[in-house]
Amino acid sequence: MALWYAALLGLIQGLTEYIPVSSTAHLRVVPALLGQPDPGAAYTAVIQLGTLLAVIIYFAKDLAALPVAVFKSPGTFEGRLPWLLAVGTVPIVIAGLFLKNKVENELRALAIVACALVVVGIAMAIIDHHAGGRDSHRPLSAMTYADALLIGCAQAMALVPGVSRSGSTICAILLLGFARADAARFSFLLSIPAIAGAAIFEARDAFRPGMLPALAVGTGVAAVTGYVSIAWLMRWLGSHSLLGFALYRIACGAALLAAIAAGFLRGV
Repeated sequence: MALWYAALLGLIQGLTEYIPVSSTAHLRVVPALLGQPDPGAAYTAVIQLGTLLAVIIYFAKDLAALPVAVFKSPGTFEGRLPWLLAVGTVPIVIAGLFLKNKVENELRALAIVACALVVVGIAMAIIDHHAGGRDSHRPLSAMTYADALLIGCAQAMALVPGVSRSGSTICAILLLGFARADAARFSFLLSIPAIAGAAIFEARDAFRPGMLPALAVGTGVAAVTGYVSIAWLMRWLGSHSLLGFALYRIACGAALLAAIAAGFLRGV
């Protein structure tokens, strides 16, 4: 893989992993538009380690306080947070194991990506309008293990390219009555074990002969741009809605379906 192409994939990964527009969809569509080969699920899973590093650095203070809170304040939200994240991770682990072959093959079809972009975009607009605009919201400290499990099920849906891990989980958290900024914070923290697990699981397939430089470049670029996108989105959601992201998803999905119908791109 050419290093310029690896850097481009890292840039796309970093900018879109935490913004609810689906990094997997962009990593599937952009290469097709450029006439480049699909980098594959294994490569994209490994360069996600860059965005994993970004979220760990951004939430370093929160994460550093967790071990102490677990033992000293087990009844607080911080004390329960590791267990909430563990419960929320279970669905994607189970789904990932059972759907691995489909995720790496059939589900990467451009037609499926396009439909997922449109359908989730419409759902996001509706959910954000009705749930995100509430006058009052539940505090994160009120989150239960049942809530975490439901959010985890939403995260598992993001195994389908085009759904978006952050988009599906933020929407689920909004439906449960939490505010947008709190939804983003929990969504980003929940991504840590999922991304780490996927990278470890796919590492053997990604580290092929000659791929180390491309993986290093892609991961490094993803780390820098991922941190920038997290910082921006956390500020943005404090006073803005998800409508812009929803409309972007719908427009991209519709354009992709039109390109497939016109024969410019293959739907498989």
